[in-house]
Amino acid sequence: LLSIATAGPLDDRGHGHAELVRAQIAYSMDRGRDSFALLLEAARRLQPHDLPLARETYLEAINAAQFAGPLAVNGQVKVAQAARSAPATTGVPRPADRLLDGLTTLILDGYGAGVSSLQPALSAFTEPDLSPDQGLRWLWLAGTTAATVWDYETWDVLATRHIQLVRESGAATMLPFALTALVAVNMIAGDLGTAASLMQEVKTSCEVIGITYPVHGDLLTAAAQGRQADYEELSTVVAEASDRGEGSALIVGGWTKALLCNSRGRYEHALAAASQTTGHPHREISAALGWALVEEVEAAARSGAPERAADAFRRLSERTGPSGTGWGLGIQARSQALISSGADAEDHYREAIDRLRPTRIRGELARAYLLYGEWLRRERRRSQAREQLRTAHEMFTAMGMEAFADRAARELRATGEKARKRTVETTG
Repeated sequence: LLSIATAGPLDDRGHGHAELVRAQIAYSMDRGRDSFALLLEAARRLQPHDLPLARETYLEAINAAQFAGPLAVNGQVKVAQAARSAPATTGVPRPADRLLDGLTTLILDGYGAGVSSLQPALSAFTEPDLSPDQGLRWLWLAGTTAATVWDYETWDVLATRHIQLVRESGAATMLPFALTALVAVNMIAGDLGTAASLMQEVKTSCEVIGITYPVHGDLLTAAAQGRQADYEELSTVVAEASDRGEGSALIVGGWTKALLCNSRGRYEHALAAASQTTGHPHREISAALGWALVEEVEAAARSGAPERAADAFRRLSERTGPSGTGWGLGIQARSQALISSGADAEDHYREAIDRLRPTRIRGELARAYLLYGEWLRRERRRSQAREQLRTAHEMFTAMGMEAFADRAARELRATGEKARKRTVETTG
């Protein structure tokens, strides 16, 4: 159809539309490293003739560059620079316009400016009068953006709304990606049972449609549950995704492997895995990159690499500090405790628990209790350590985070207490 449409003479506007269709077909068939460049070129062609469509195409290009990750060298920066040079939208900005402006600021100016710019954009996608078309097209990207700026509540709302719209519309090809986003939402919250159930639906829907299923969800659930054998089997899937140009799999793979290794107390391996993600020289706004920095701080601190831990914390705090959320600031306090000593360390551990306790992010709260308990034991405050470690062990066991539960049990035994066995309420 594209060949027929372009067979006749086309003006500049027609060429722009043809380029857009070509780029969208390429992206739908293979979310590889070249798709963002095709979308970027289409946006540039459309800009003089159809500015609203051009701005939407820039947003599609940013999305494609995120999928390509580090394989699209400076892809996000290139698109953001082009989008910023385009004329401003006229009239009342659409949610997509606000999201484009916010992401452009985040990419080019950093989190301090980007978070405040993105807040009205993310709010626009929570409004009840959001059109189904805008929702279907952009809620996935808006949701992952909320995760990137450590706004769990908005991420949850947007991911839930997206899956509802996808189901109502019958847009089968969008279902696996919408479900995978919801897998991540539930995994971060510590609801591993729901996450595993959703992954089964992802696989079923991909089989029905006949497409390769996104590997991200399997990596998340295997790592969070501490299933090393299952995780290692997925390494070939990550390699295949990377070969297709989906560099985001490399970022998620490095983060989740670091998470798995930290849960098992294999800190040097965790440090090497996290570095695979955080060591990419190109600027990325991937949420998983921020989460990998969390793992790098812990791994480096526990591997006797204080300078690396401090550098990772500096990069992490540039992301978490501007967030203003309990999630972001709680993670920041917990990470800062790892590179602190004495009363300062204890104050940061307590702050982390205070900030994370009101949130739904139970896994990260349990890790705060665990790390605080480990620190107390090393300070020879065994009775206080037992209280924190007992809480961590019970929480990890209830969530099905088995490797972390085993780590907490080992620490409890070191204080002279035997961890009580419990029935796992959440299983994979």
